Amino acid sequence: MLIEIKDLHKNYVMGEIEVPALKGINLQIKKNEYVAIMGPSGSGKSTLMNILGCLDTPSSGYYLYNQIDVNTLNDDELSAMRNREIGFIFQTFNLLPKMSALHNVELPLMYAGVTKAERIERAKNALDRVGLADRMLHRPSELSGGQRQRVAVARALVSNPGILLADEPTGALDTKTGVEIMALFDELHREGNTIIVITHEKEIADYAHRTIYIRDGLIFSDTPNQRDSHSL
Repeated sequence: MLIEIKDLHKNYVMGEIEVPALKGINLQIKKNEYVAIMGPSGSGKSTLMNILGCLDTPSSGYYLYNQIDVNTLNDDELSAMRNREIGFIFQTFNLLPKMSALHNVELPLMYAGVTKAERIERAKNALDRVGLADRMLHRPSELSGGQRQRVAVARALVSNPGILLADEPTGALDTKTGVEIMALFDELHREGNTIIVITHEKEIADYAHRTIYIRDGLIFSDTPNQRDSHSL
Protein backbone atom coordinates (compact mmCIF):
# COMPACT_ATOMS: atom_id res chain seq x y z
CA MET A 1 0.00 0.00 0.00
CA LEU A 2 1.48 3.35 -1.03
CA ILE A 3 -0.63 5.54 1.27
CA GLU A 4 -2.41 4.45 4.44
CA ILE A 5 -4.23 6.91 6.67
CA LYS A 6 -5.97 5.84 9.87
CA ASP A 7 -8.21 7.83 12.21
CA LEU A 8 -6.65 11.09 11.04
CA HIS A 9 -7.70 14.29 12.84
CA LYS A 10 -6.59 17.84 12.20
CA ASN A 11 -7.59 20.77 14.41
CA TYR A 12 -6.74 24.43 13.94
CA VAL A 13 -6.54 26.82 16.86
CA MET A 14 -8.26 30.14 16.16
CA GLY A 15 -7.89 32.37 19.20
CA GLU A 16 -9.29 30.40 22.08
CA ILE A 17 -11.32 28.10 19.85
CA GLU A 18 -10.14 24.79 18.39
CA VAL A 19 -11.74 24.15 15.00
CA PRO A 20 -11.76 20.57 13.66
CA ALA A 21 -10.93 20.34 9.93
CA LEU A 22 -10.59 16.54 9.70
CA LYS A 23 -12.58 14.36 12.09
CA GLY A 24 -11.25 10.83 11.67
CA ILE A 25 -10.21 10.04 8.08
CA ASN A 26 -9.46 6.44 7.07
CA LEU A 27 -8.01 6.04 3.59
CA GLN A 28 -5.81 3.74 1.50
CA ILE A 29 -4.34 4.48 -1.92
CA LYS A 30 -2.39 1.89 -3.90
CA LYS A 31 0.52 2.54 -6.20
CA ASN A 32 -0.60 3.54 -9.74
CA GLU A 33 -4.11 4.51 -8.63
CA TYR A 34 -5.77 7.59 -10.12
CA VAL A 35 -7.86 9.16 -7.37
CA ALA A 36 -9.94 12.32 -7.13
CA ILE A 37 -10.62 13.90 -3.75
CA MET A 38 -13.72 16.00 -4.06
CA GLY A 39 -15.74 18.21 -1.75
CA PRO A 40 -17.20 21.67 -1.31
CA SER A 41 -15.30 24.64 0.11
CA GLY A 42 -14.62 24.05 3.80
CA SER A 43 -15.04 20.29 3.56
CA GLY A 44 -11.47 19.49 4.61
CA LYS A 45 -10.14 18.41 1.20
CA SER A 46 -7.40 21.08 1.14
CA THR A 47 -6.33 20.12 4.67
CA LEU A 48 -6.14 16.48 3.60
CA MET A 49 -4.14 17.49 0.52
CA ASN A 50 -1.65 19.40 2.67
CA ILE A 51 -1.18 16.37 4.91
CA LEU A 52 -0.83 13.98 1.94
CA GLY A 53 1.75 16.37 0.47
CA CYS A 54 3.70 16.60 3.75
CA LEU A 55 2.98 20.34 3.89
CA ASP A 56 1.17 19.90 7.23
CA THR A 57 1.00 17.30 9.98
CA PRO A 58 -2.09 15.77 11.62
CA SER A 59 -3.20 16.50 15.17
CA SER A 60 -3.72 12.77 15.77
CA GLY A 61 -3.98 9.51 13.88
CA TYR A 62 -1.30 8.32 11.50
CA TYR A 63 -0.17 8.65 7.90
CA LEU A 64 2.02 5.94 6.41
CA TYR A 65 3.66 6.70 3.08
CA ASN A 66 5.33 3.66 1.57
CA GLN A 67 5.55 2.18 5.09
CA ILE A 68 7.16 5.37 6.48
CA ASP A 69 5.33 6.94 9.43
CA VAL A 70 5.21 10.56 8.25
CA ASN A 71 4.19 11.80 11.72
CA THR A 72 7.63 10.89 13.09
CA LEU A 73 9.60 12.97 10.55
CA ASN A 74 11.19 16.28 11.52
CA ASP A 75 11.00 19.39 9.33
CA ASP A 76 14.12 18.56 7.30
CA GLU A 77 12.93 15.00 6.72
CA LEU A 78 9.48 16.24 5.68
CA SER A 79 11.11 18.67 3.24
CA ALA A 80 13.23 15.85 1.77
CA MET A 81 10.13 13.66 1.49
CA ARG A 82 8.24 16.40 -0.37
CA ASN A 83 11.09 16.98 -2.78
CA ARG A 84 11.75 13.31 -3.45
CA GLU A 85 8.32 11.69 -3.36
CA ILE A 86 5.66 14.28 -4.24
CA GLY A 87 5.20 16.19 -7.47
CA PHE A 88 2.92 19.19 -6.88
CA ILE A 89 0.75 20.71 -9.60
CA PHE A 90 -1.10 23.89 -8.63
CA GLN A 91 -4.03 25.79 -10.11
CA THR A 92 -1.92 28.95 -10.54
CA PHE A 93 1.10 27.09 -12.01
CA ASN A 94 3.56 28.70 -9.50
CA LEU A 95 6.25 29.27 -12.13
CA LEU A 96 9.04 31.80 -11.68
CA PRO A 97 8.32 34.49 -14.31
CA LYS A 98 11.92 35.44 -15.14
CA MET A 99 13.07 31.86 -15.69
CA SER A 100 12.68 29.79 -18.84
CA ALA A 101 10.50 26.70 -18.85
CA LEU A 102 13.67 24.60 -18.68
CA HIS A 103 14.97 26.39 -15.59
CA ASN A 104 11.57 26.21 -13.89
CA VAL A 105 11.53 22.45 -14.40
CA GLU A 106 15.11 22.14 -13.12
CA LEU A 107 14.33 23.75 -9.75
CA PRO A 108 13.41 20.65 -7.72
CA LEU A 109 16.64 18.99 -8.86
CA MET A 110 18.69 22.01 -7.77
CA TYR A 111 17.26 21.66 -4.26
CA ALA A 112 18.08 17.95 -4.38
CA GLY A 113 21.73 18.65 -5.23
CA VAL A 114 21.68 17.06 -8.70
CA THR A 115 24.56 18.07 -10.99
CA LYS A 116 23.90 20.71 -13.65
CA ALA A 117 24.37 18.36 -16.61
CA GLU A 118 21.96 15.79 -15.18
CA ARG A 119 19.46 18.51 -14.22
CA ILE A 120 19.32 19.84 -17.77
CA GLU A 121 19.02 16.36 -19.28
CA ARG A 122 16.19 15.34 -16.94
CA ALA A 123 14.38 18.67 -17.34
CA LYS A 124 14.54 18.37 -21.14
CA ASN A 125 13.16 14.83 -20.94
CA ALA A 126 10.31 15.95 -18.65
CA LEU A 127 9.36 18.78 -21.02
CA ASP A 128 9.47 16.35 -23.93
CA ARG A 129 7.08 14.03 -22.04
CA VAL A 130 4.49 16.82 -21.82
CA GLY A 131 4.93 17.91 -25.45
CA LEU A 132 6.92 21.10 -24.85
CA ALA A 133 10.38 20.24 -26.13
CA ASP A 134 10.16 23.11 -28.63
CA ARG A 135 9.21 25.71 -25.97
CA MET A 136 11.77 24.96 -23.27
CA LEU A 137 13.62 28.30 -23.60
CA HIS A 138 10.45 30.40 -23.40
CA ARG A 139 9.48 32.26 -20.23
CA PRO A 140 6.01 31.75 -18.71
CA SER A 141 4.78 35.08 -20.15
CA GLU A 142 5.52 33.70 -23.63
CA LEU A 143 3.41 30.59 -23.07
CA SER A 144 -0.34 29.97 -23.09
CA GLY A 145 -2.15 28.89 -19.92
CA GLY A 146 -2.18 25.29 -21.06
CA GLN A 147 1.53 25.39 -21.88
CA ARG A 148 2.30 26.89 -18.46
CA GLN A 149 0.39 24.08 -16.79
CA ARG A 150 2.34 21.57 -18.88
CA VAL A 151 5.56 23.16 -17.61
CA ALA A 152 4.19 22.74 -14.07
CA VAL A 153 3.44 19.08 -14.80
CA ALA A 154 6.97 18.59 -16.17
CA ARG A 155 8.40 20.19 -13.02
CA ALA A 156 6.32 17.77 -10.93
CA LEU A 157 7.57 14.80 -12.98
CA VAL A 158 11.27 15.67 -13.08
CA SER A 159 12.11 14.11 -9.68
CA ASN A 160 10.34 10.84 -10.61
CA PRO A 161 8.07 11.23 -7.57
CA GLY A 162 5.95 8.53 -5.96
CA ILE A 163 2.76 10.56 -6.47
CA LEU A 164 1.54 13.49 -8.53
CA LEU A 165 -0.63 15.70 -6.32
CA ALA A 166 -2.70 18.14 -8.38
CA ASP A 167 -4.71 20.90 -6.70
CA GLU A 168 -7.53 22.16 -8.99
CA PRO A 169 -5.21 21.66 -12.01
CA THR A 170 -7.67 23.10 -14.55
CA GLY A 171 -9.07 25.91 -12.39
CA ALA A 172 -7.24 28.67 -14.29
CA LEU A 173 -7.80 27.16 -17.75
CA ASP A 174 -10.57 27.37 -20.33
CA THR A 175 -12.61 24.22 -20.95
CA LYS A 176 -10.75 23.06 -24.08
CA THR A 177 -7.33 23.50 -22.47
CA GLY A 178 -8.57 21.81 -19.30
CA VAL A 179 -9.60 18.77 -21.33
CA GLU A 180 -6.10 18.65 -22.87
CA ILE A 181 -4.45 18.75 -19.43
CA MET A 182 -6.71 15.98 -18.12
CA ALA A 183 -5.89 13.91 -21.23
CA LEU A 184 -2.22 14.38 -20.30
CA PHE A 185 -3.00 13.08 -16.80
CA ASP A 186 -4.64 10.01 -18.37
CA GLU A 187 -1.47 9.41 -20.36
CA LEU A 188 0.77 9.84 -17.31
CA HIS A 189 -1.39 7.39 -15.37
CA ARG A 190 -1.10 4.83 -18.16
CA GLU A 191 2.69 5.25 -17.91
CA GLY A 192 2.51 4.11 -14.27
CA ASN A 193 2.18 7.33 -12.26
CA THR A 194 0.06 7.51 -9.11
CA ILE A 195 -2.17 10.59 -9.42
CA ILE A 196 -4.26 12.35 -6.77
CA VAL A 197 -6.41 15.25 -7.98
CA ILE A 198 -8.07 17.66 -5.55
CA THR A 199 -11.13 19.28 -7.08
CA HIS A 200 -14.59 20.65 -6.41
CA GLU A 201 -15.70 19.89 -9.98
CA LYS A 202 -17.41 16.58 -10.75
CA GLU A 203 -16.36 16.85 -14.42
CA ILE A 204 -12.71 16.78 -13.35
CA ALA A 205 -13.22 14.08 -10.70
CA ASP A 206 -14.80 11.87 -13.38
CA TYR A 207 -11.44 11.56 -15.15
CA ALA A 208 -10.07 9.65 -12.16
CA HIS A 209 -10.75 5.95 -11.60
CA ARG A 210 -11.97 6.52 -8.04
CA THR A 211 -13.62 9.46 -6.30
CA ILE A 212 -13.38 10.15 -2.57
CA TYR A 213 -15.99 12.67 -1.49
CA ILE A 214 -15.31 14.64 1.71
CA ARG A 215 -17.91 16.54 3.65
CA ASP A 216 -17.55 18.23 7.07
CA GLY A 217 -14.12 16.68 7.68
CA LEU A 218 -15.24 13.10 7.04
CA ILE A 219 -15.23 10.77 4.04
CA PHE A 220 -18.83 10.73 2.86
CA SER A 221 -18.27 8.28 -0.01
CA ASP A 222 -15.43 6.41 -1.74
CA THR A 223 -16.49 4.89 -5.05
CA PRO A 224 -15.00 3.68 -8.34
CA ASN A 225 -15.83 5.82 -11.36
CA GLN A 226 -17.68 4.54 -14.41
CA ARG A 227 -15.39 5.65 -17.24
CA ASP A 228 -16.91 3.69 -20.15
CA SER A 229 -18.98 6.62 -21.36
CA HIS A 230 -16.19 9.16 -20.87
CA SER A 231 -15.07 10.95 -24.00
CA LEU A 232 -11.51 9.83 -23.34
